[in-house]
Formats: sequence, structure tokens, C-alpha cells
Amino acid sequence: MKNTFCLLSFILFAVTCSAAQNVGTTSPEILKVEAKPAKGFAYPYYLYVPKAVREPEGMKKKHTILVIPNNAGKLSDDLTVHEEDVKRRIKQNAQLADRIGVTLLTPVFPRPQTDWQIYTHALDRDSMLTGKKEFARFDLQLLSMIEDARARFAEEKLRFDERVFVLGFSASGMFANRFTFLHPKRVKAAVVGSPGGWAIAPAASFRGKTLRYPVGTNDFQSISGRKLDLKSLRKVPLFMFLGDEDDNDSVVFRDSYEKEDEELIFALFGKTPVERWEVSKKLYRDGKLNAEFRLYPKVKHAVTKEMMEDILAFFSKHTEKK
Repeated sequence: MKNTFCLLSFILFAVTCSAAQNVGTTSPEILKVEAKPAKGFAYPYYLYVPKAVREPEGMKKKHTILVIPNNAGKLSDDLTVHEEDVKRRIKQNAQLADRIGVTLLTPVFPRPQTDWQIYTHALDRDSMLTGKKEFARFDLQLLSMIEDARARFAEEKLRFDERVFVLGFSASGMFANRFTFLHPKRVKAAVVGSPGGWAIAPAASFRGKTLRYPVGTNDFQSISGRKLDLKSLRKVPLFMFLGDEDDNDSVVFRDSYEKEDEELIFALFGKTPVERWEVSKKLYRDGKLNAEFRLYPKVKHAVTKEMMEDILAFFSKHTEKK
């Protein structure tokens, strides 16, 4: 996939290992949590906790974690590259959390340059099937991070929903989209922006053609170890968005899809992300998913103020739901 693209200005991405601690002097509520392989995650994660969470009224409420998958937009075998990206973005992410009224969690997952075809930040097919433990099943590691965070909060008598919000754009939009399919019972609502040219289809086949992961769900069980829980997936509110001039297409890049997947997508769904959008919308509607598809006019691979306000409104609406 293209290494240069516009990102959500507020999105928090990647970090490096260390004990739980304050990040510089930015805020006492921004914490870096150490990797705990024994607890299921081999990389650290960051937390931002709004001050309101620990105030008397906050102690009475059940709170929600917003997960923003990391994606620095480049390949590197050096995790500090991703950490520096986090430090540039963390204050903006804190502002987002404050506006919605949620706590932020972002994993520190590597995206290797040496093994470039394993697109970990997108939860691609290679990352789900790789035999290299250091790059395997980041979806399960993220679940372990979420549980670790909830346990930390429980020690402070703070209650957090086991279901999380998920937000991603571009490669992290692909991650958010696929993570929601993999673990729908753990997702309260998800925002998926410009997911690499194709949102995973909630279908095993289309027009007589098999749709393997991540094109569709035909081999979902062999990829993930479990059957697709379509009943739970249908309960997850989804906000899917794209600019009508967005030509950022991961389908044509071999770190994202195999050549056979590209040929199948081109033949069945169209040759551009925008051309495929209506087909994707129909597949989600036919699958009875609770998905809103929004195509924004005169927008390229970027997030506009209008998109931002719609994202905030979507999450704010679902924050109030139990």
C-alpha cells in the first residue's frame, strides 16, 4: 500500500516498550504500559484517561475505551519510529477523547520492513497466517491489552465496558474493519474510513466466485480459528466513509492483497475504491449489517472537518447507550 497518505489529524499511533509511566510532561493521564507476554501481548500500548473519569461523577459511571489501531504510514524494523509518531499525535488524541467522553487505547504493533509483505497494521492475510510469532494475531494481542487496561481500572474501582469503540482510517481502517468482523462481541461501535480500497465483504461468495479473507469470509474459520459470528456482527453499529475522489487503493499492492485477490476484486467489484463503494454498501445491506455508508463529494484521501464532526456525532450517540 502507498506509504504516504493523509491521516486523521487526531489519530494516535504506535509506541515502544517500557513500564507504565507518564509520557514526558504532556499529561498525567497519558500512560505507556509495558508489554506482558505472559498476559497475551508482546508489545506495549498507550492509554489516555480523561480527568473526568476519576472525578466523583465519573466513578459512578461505566466507561468506554476507544481503540485507535496504530499506523505510522511507513515500514520500519525500528519501533522507535512508531513511538515518535505517537508523541506527535497524543495530545490531539486526548482532545478527541475529551470531546467524546472516552478513554483511549492504542497498541504498539510493528510493521516490519524486512518482512514487508506482512501488513500487520492492516490485519492482512499474511499477518493472520504467519508462523512468525512476533507478527502473529495482533487482533488477539489487542484483546489482551484491552483486558489488561480494564483490570488496571478495576483496581481503582473504575468500571469499563468490555465492548470498545474502534476507529481507523486507511490502513488502520482496514484493521478496524477486520477486527470488528473477527470479534464483534467486543465491539460497541466502529468507524471505518477509506479501508484500503475494499471493506471486507460479509459474504463467502459473490456471483459464484469464492471470497477468501480479507476479500470476504469464505475461509474465515481457518484464518481466525472460529466461525463468523454474523448474529453479533449485525448488532454492531458501523460508520463507513470515503471521499469520492479517493484513489488510495491497497488492492494493487502486494503487501495488502495477492495478485489473485486483485484480479477477483477488479472483475467483481470494480477497478477503483469509489467504483466499488456501492457494491460494498449493497453487500453490507444484503448481509443485514447495521452499517451507514457515507461518500463525501470532492474529497481525496483525507479527513475533512465535515467527516470529523460526523465521526464525533456517531461515537457520542453510542457513548450514551449501555
